[in-house]
Amino acid sequence: MTNYKFTGKLGELIEKAEHGSESDVDYIMNHLSKDSSLAMTRFVDYALSHVENQNGIKRLEYYLFNGTLIQRNYSSLFFNRRLDYEIVLQAFKEGRIDEIQAFAR
Repeated sequence: MTNYKFTGKLGELIEKAEHGSESDVDYIMNHLSKDSSLAMTRFVDYALSHVENQNGIKRLEYYLFNGTLIQRNYSSLFFNRRLDYEIVLQAFKEGRIDEIQAFAR
């Protein structure tokens, strides 16, 4: 849980991430599209850092291999920050993400 309570859209996304169910992760990831604002991508990135529920982590793994390009990118960042390099390397080897995505932190 966060020590500081954010409000608005960021607060909503963080709350979903802290709960971390599959549907919560879907809700967060659905905010990523080619039309997403820079602010929204930052909100999503920050919110994802709060996902700790195993169901949510598994759902992010799904997005790493099956999401849109931007969803795969943010999933890759999530796993890289957790130091889960094996799954990122697997996605890279399968051509799901490029070298820049695979090794970005």
